[in-house]
Order: sequence, then structure tokens, then C-alpha cells
Amino acid sequence: MTTDEDPPPPAPTPAPVVSTGPFCAACGEPAAVNWARRPTADEVAEVIRNELARREQLLLLTDPQLPRPDFGPLPTSDGMTRTVYACADHAISLDGASLIHECTCTAPNPADLPGCDCTPETPDPDPMDAPLAARTLPAHWTTGA
Repeated sequence: MTTDEDPPPPAPTPAPVVSTGPFCAACGEPAAVNWARRPTADEVAEVIRNELARREQLLLLTDPQLPRPDFGPLPTSDGMTRTVYACADHAISLDGASLIHECTCTAPNPADLPGCDCTPETPDPDPMDAPLAARTLPAHWTTGA
């Protein structure tokens, strides 16, 4: 019970604002843009270790009366990318961001902006760029059929 002489209780301390989401790889500010790069050898090795551990766990849980699961080949860096995040100040060009960069790419290195120090992969041609006659469509989809 309080009296008139007791000081008021202290105001509650507001909860700290926790930043979530991706951050710029160069400065740590919230990210505004991103692009893809191939993983490094260490990153690929980590993915393979995790996949082997997952397969081992599944083998432990497999019914011994059933055939062993066929897991297929282990992943390779050709099928993987890592996302690189940057703030607006450390962004590479839009054309550069549309390509997959080498694992050694240093972007968003301020010395190279708005470019990077690698040769990004050439994209596969878009199949929609081929002439209509080169695409196979069902007969009932073409006019006059």
C-alpha cells in the first residue's frame, strides 16, 4: 500500500528495438538490394556436411525391412547460390545484380562500386526470346487450328 509520501514507481523501460532482416555486407545497415554469388568451397563443404548428417539420420529412422532410400548425388556449387545483401550506398548496378557472381566476388566493396571485381556468369538465353515457330505449342493453342 502506498502513501502520499511514497515516490511514484519508475516508468517501465521500453523494450529495445531489435532490427530484423538482412543487413549490408559492407556496413551492417539494413539491406535495400541483393544479388547472388556462387558459394565458396567452405560454404559448399558445410552444405555437404549437413546433407550427410541428414542422410545419416534418415538411415537411422528407416525401416530395415524396406529398401534403403536412394538419396542421389550430393549437391555441388553449380546448383547453389548465396545471397549478398547491400544498403543503397553499397549497391552494385542493376545489370550486375541480375547476374550470378563468382564465389570470390568482393562486391559490395566500395572501391569497385557500382561494379565488382569478378566476371559474372553469362545468363542462359530466355526461351521466350526464340521465335514462336521454334516453340512447340499444342495445335489447339494456335490460331487457325
